[in-house]
Amino acid sequence: MSEEEKDLGDKAKDAANEFAEEAKETAKEFSEGVKETINADNKKILAGILAIVLGGFGIHKFILGYNKEGIILLVCTIILGIVTCGIANMIVWVVTVVEGIIYLTKSDEEFYNTYQVGKKPWF
Repeated sequence: MSEEEKDLGDKAKDAANEFAEEAKETAKEFSEGVKETINADNKKILAGILAIVLGGFGIHKFILGYNKEGIILLVCTIILGIVTCGIANMIVWVVTVVEGIIYLTKSDEEFYNTYQVGKKPWF
């Protein structure tokens, strides 16, 4: 190999290493942003949308850390829904839609203080 080809090869390796470092940094910044979004103390929008869309399964309660309340909603939806031919499902759906609307209409600070710091499980 000539000296010029070695220099070109070294330049290519340096450029590739520089690109790899930039890509790693960008990926790290992206993953930190995602972690902040997912693990944020304020889960208002996620909980509100889940309450409206999948409220009967109690997923929004599990997201907020209210496992007992999530299980209550799940049991009401599945077991009582079968026993009452769906009447319990309608009641649970109304309750969870109201909860979702309340979650979404509260300010971020108010939601955080009420449902995450104050641990208020219902409404």
